[in-house]
Amino acid sequence: MGNDLIWSEMDEYFIDKLIPFDSTLQHVLRTNKEATIPEIDVSPTQGKLLYLLAKISGARNVLEIGTLGGYSSIWLARALPETGKVYTLEVEQEHAKIAEQNIRHAGCQNKVEVIVGKALDTLPDLKEKGVTPFDLIFIDADKPNNPHYLKWALKLAKSGALIIADNVVRNGEVIDEKSKDERVQGIRQFMDLLANEPRIESTAIQTVGTKGYDGFVISVVK
Repeated sequence: MGNDLIWSEMDEYFIDKLIPFDSTLQHVLRTNKEATIPEIDVSPTQGKLLYLLAKISGARNVLEIGTLGGYSSIWLARALPETGKVYTLEVEQEHAKIAEQNIRHAGCQNKVEVIVGKALDTLPDLKEKGVTPFDLIFIDADKPNNPHYLKWALKLAKSGALIIADNVVRNGEVIDEKSKDERVQGIRQFMDLLANEPRIESTAIQTVGTKGYDGFVISVVK
């Protein structure tokens, strides 16, 4: 049995045992697929990890950079108290439209605000709106801009906030310093910033499963 098959079967085992069937989240994934949104959402086990991290940290104010179809936005919103809020940034207008539909279907419309536009254009507006600082920031957008997103996350996070970044392993390609892939180089620059940033403490978790071989960086702002 190949590794990919074992990883997927193990994911299904954990999902069966630990994550009860959720027709709403299944509807979201089905809607995203029908809308031809790329199937690059976090997996159910990863979504549950985000949910638990938000719960454990007592997050009330969350920033998500990269909405896609709203799957992870819903996981995060469900972890928040009734007065909590997720501000999620999405560059693609059509993706944002589908995400808003999915968020309404999940009953999370009062907890999630989808902001459309390039994140590097909309991030400066968040301070002007008076919605910062954030308790938790999830970075899951275009990887070449990860270094810029980290710099903004540090500006917008409160002391003690969690900053979580997805897709930091990329099937092991991140160790290739000569890679021509701009996504890999974006992650490498992001990691260099973390290594030299005194305001933050970080670790990395490698993951395998239905999404293949990848991983998260999880950081705490001092």
